[in-house]
Formats: sequence, structure tokens, C-alpha cells
Amino acid sequence: MASTVFLVIPCYNEQEVLGETTKRLKEKMSSLIERKKISSKSRVVYVDDGSKDNTWNLISYFHNEDKLFRGIKLSRNRGHQNALLAGLLSVKDEADAVISMDSDLQDDINAIDAFIEEFENGCDIVYGVRSSRGNDSAFKRGTAQGFYKFMGFLGAKIVYNHADYRLMSKRALDALDQFGEVNLFLRGMVTLLGFKTATVEYVRGDRFAGESKYPLRKMLSFAWDGITSFSIKPIKIITTLGIIVVLLGVAGLIYSLISHLMGNTVEGWTSMIMSIWLLGGIQLISIGIIGEYIGKIYNETKRRPRFIVEEYLK
Repeated sequence: MASTVFLVIPCYNEQEVLGETTKRLKEKMSSLIERKKISSKSRVVYVDDGSKDNTWNLISYFHNEDKLFRGIKLSRNRGHQNALLAGLLSVKDEADAVISMDSDLQDDINAIDAFIEEFENGCDIVYGVRSSRGNDSAFKRGTAQGFYKFMGFLGAKIVYNHADYRLMSKRALDALDQFGEVNLFLRGMVTLLGFKTATVEYVRGDRFAGESKYPLRKMLSFAWDGITSFSIKPIKIITTLGIIVVLLGVAGLIYSLISHLMGNTVEGWTSMIMSIWLLGGIQLISIGIIGEYIGKIYNETKRRPRFIVEEYLK
């Protein structure tokens, strides 16, 4: 018997691409249903993350025209990770497996066939992995590779060149639902689940229309959230840095005493000013990093909902 597979697609101000995305996904899903690769109960679920344009009206229209498409409207903008989780948890009890992807048509929808094949072979999680970053600028390619390496250095296990294009079985989603944290970094959380996994390589295309919702500022913020959500190593680095500075200070003190005893005049103005600025900078950075962790603890203790669903079109 064919499996019921849902596609969950977060949307934020995607009116330019939603029409073409719907057209292509209908063709793909219809083909999979006709070939009995998936059940006729399979659905495409758009999650509107508080869009300010015509996105929700389009989702409602597509739903009324074809019940293959569903819509979930969040009460306000909660960010990509929360919107994605809202969709996953809303449909997990109806599907055998759920595939998450972006709405901008950069993820190759033809990889869905390979996802389903790996799922049928017993994998609970299938990661979509970019085969190359040839289409990226040198800056974006370099920063992305640096991020993955830095996350590995900090001890966070994430799949290289994987974003949020993945398949998860119902069992994997039930396990994910047990994670109660508010600070979400799904790429890292999913790898903590265990279960049998596989990877499917695909070529990531250019955005069909509209502008990227992840400019440099948001990319840096997302990377920092990932780092502080999955590793306390930055705090350990602060401790190590503090020990090194203390040792250097002791060495400087010994040098100054020896120079004084030998009768050498040590001006010291330049070194003193440099030390003040250096130590001041280190202290401010350290306070900032520690404050970031305290802020995350503060958010977690309030236990506010990660998302609120305003409307669900089934």
C-alpha cells in the first residue's frame, strides 16, 4: 500500500512565486499518485508565517480550487523555523512521512522520488544535500562552508550542505515533538533524533521570482542562533581566553620586575593603553556571549508557545 506523504512549505511574502510553485507541485504530486508511489490522501500544506502581502489569499484560493492543497495561517510572523515546525506538528498524525521544503522552487522537487524510495527502504529521515555550491557567490560559498566547519568545531552535529529540505517519518516527527525548546534550530535538532538516515543529492537552482528572505543580517543571526542553541563551547573559549590573558599578565609583571631590578627604565605607556583596550574588548565580548545564553535561558523559562495557528484549511 502506498504511503501518505505530506509536503510542508513555510511561506512569508511569497505571492510572486506561489502560483508557479503550486503548478509544479500539483504536476509532481499527481504524477506520484498516478504511479502509486504515494497515496491519494497525500497533501501539500502551505504555512503562512504572517505574510504582509497576498500570500494567504492565494493559499485560500488554491485550497478552494483543489483539495490537494491545504493552508495553515499563523497568528503572526514567528520566523521560518517556527513556521516549519508548526506545519510538521500539525500534519504528523495524518501522514506516514512529511517532506519539508522552501516555496521559492530552489529545491529540486524531482528529488522527492528519491526521498520516498529511501523512506520505503526503511529510513526515518532523508536529508536533501546540495551536490555543489557552484551557483553561489564566492562570499556566500565561503561563509556557508565556514559555518559548517565552525559548527563541527563546536561539537554540533549537522549535515554538511543540508538546509531544511528533508523527509521525516511519523516516528521521527513524534520524537521531534518531545523537544520542548523555544530556541529552534531544526537542522541540529533532527540529527539528535537518531533513527536510520540517508542522504539524497540534488542541484539547487536559482530563485524563480521575488527576493530572498534571508539577507546577510538574517543569515548571521540564524547562524548565531544555531551556535548558541547547540553548544556551550563559546563560554569555554571565554574561560580559556581568560586563563591565557592572566598568564600573559603574570609574564608581563615578571618582565617588569626584572627590568626594574636591572635598572632599566620602562616607559610602559603604549603597552598599558593597548592592554586596557584589549582587555576591555575581551570583557565586553565575553559579557555579550554570556548575556546571549542568559537571554535564551530567559526565553525558555517563560514557556511561551512557539507558534499560534489562527486558521487551518483542511
